[in-house]
Amino acid sequence: MSSLSLGKAFTTLLQRDLLLVMRRRSEAVNPVLFFIIVASLFPFGTGSDNELLQKIAPGIVWVGALLATMLSLDAIFRSDFEDGSLEQLMLSPHPASLLVLAKVIAHWLVTGVPLLIAAPFMALLYGLPPEAMTTLMISLLIGTPILSLVGSVGVALTVALRHGGVILSLLVLPLYVPVLIFGSGAVELAVDGFSPAANLYMLSAILALSLVLTPWPAAAALRLSLS
Repeated sequence: MSSLSLGKAFTTLLQRDLLLVMRRRSEAVNPVLFFIIVASLFPFGTGSDNELLQKIAPGIVWVGALLATMLSLDAIFRSDFEDGSLEQLMLSPHPASLLVLAKVIAHWLVTGVPLLIAAPFMALLYGLPPEAMTTLMISLLIGTPILSLVGSVGVALTVALRHGGVILSLLVLPLYVPVLIFGSGAVELAVDGFSPAANLYMLSAILALSLVLTPWPAAAALRLSLS
């Protein structure tokens, strides 16, 4: 198998998933709308205290991004499982782990990138200073791919279950906790005037590990679900 054929299969699958999302735009719009609603409701409940809003903003924005990503996780493999194309992907001569990675990248482009676009507006709503807003964007840029990568393993394990949403939440939420801690912690440090570098380095390390370690168990879980 040549590297050219593998690269073509990777890009073709990526383009296919993006094209399918363009045909079902509600699947891409719902997560970001959920994120905007969650993040924008808290100021109405807490009042207009700028100091309080700045203090809670990192946690609120990050929790909103995490929940919005979880809302869309099932879309990574569900439609392919239902129409039978997932089984064909697993029978492909190309490494299943790389095909899984292509689908995860497509999910992040559809879900993570809109969250990155919406995040600055939510940061303005909470009155975050420019330094903290920059840190928020960097932390989401590093952290949201981790949510998609780690979530893909949970989706692969539950894709064959008719009502696997609760099980999926139980599987992935504990794994999301470190990302939430380091992501929101980096923004909190920037708000307080400290350097967020340590937290961002930890997020980068988790991203590197996720890129290396998650595609293989996700591919194995898909084979198990299809057996």
